[in-house]
Amino acid sequence: MIGQRQGIIVWLYSLKAAKNLKKYGNVHYISKRLKYVVLYCDMDECESIMEKLSSFSYVKRVEPSYRPFLKTEFESKKTDKTEEYDYKLGF
Repeated sequence: MIGQRQGIIVWLYSLKAAKNLKKYGNVHYISKRLKYVVLYCDMDECESIMEKLSSFSYVKRVEPSYRPFLKTEFESKKTDKTEEYDYKLGF
């Protein structure tokens, strides 16, 4: 069973080293134009992997993804018109 995952965005100087990042997690996306890699790993190991990756010479910077901590259930600002009016007509 897969546990909680968290994304890590790794900014690189060169894309030649992007293959080396497969050791640290699942490579989800590689941007050739902006030179970054989206990497998924276990949430428990995220901090230690970020420290390892930032120590490499080919890594410009490392950022965590905050998606697991954001609220993804949205509410509507508009009120439903049927709830607003009482349609009981007394005849």
